[in-house]
Amino acid sequence: MARTIVPKHRMCRIVGHPLCGSPKCPSLKRPYAPGQHGLARGKKLSEYGRRLLEKQKLKSIYNVKERQYRRYFEKALKSKEPTSEKLLSLLERRLDNIVYRMGFAPTIYSARQLVSHGHILVNGKKVNIPSYEVNVGDVVSVKEKSKNMPLIKQSIGTNDIPPYINVDVDKMEGKLIKLPRRSEIPVEIDDHLLVEFY
Repeated sequence: MARTIVPKHRMCRIVGHPLCGSPKCPSLKRPYAPGQHGLARGKKLSEYGRRLLEKQKLKSIYNVKERQYRRYFEKALKSKEPTSEKLLSLLERRLDNIVYRMGFAPTIYSARQLVSHGHILVNGKKVNIPSYEVNVGDVVSVKEKSKNMPLIKQSIGTNDIPPYINVDVDKMEGKLIKLPRRSEIPVEIDDHLLVEFY
């Protein structure tokens, strides 16, 4: 499985706010680019630079690599729906992201780890693939033996749950009740720039 080996908060620092969702993100204290000349670095970007930055932001938010992202984009391009909306819907339905949105993990990185370590069930069966596509009606739950993990217990109830997900906090399980609409997805991205980049 591919690993992210760049600093997790570099993109957060570049854009000046926590894309990772962590309340301890360094960008909250230092909202400028990393490095010795971070404060002095110019903010002006070319047209290509603006589009590239939006693509990198989206990759960082969902913690996906370039090859994965391109596959999602190509799938969205073939859809009859607007490309940017379909792209975000596909990314939003990744299992690691659903676990994060349900509040079982404090960040997308820890959600990915919970999935790959086998702590998450989908419809009662263990799934350890973070990119697994959750469908409407699928029940995502925490494995019985994992319900007492401090990470999960501390995270429950800290996230704002979007309207396309229904969560039972006591049972530590949730369900995707409908496909996410663009207006409901809590991601601040210029959609048209994502499509224009390719």
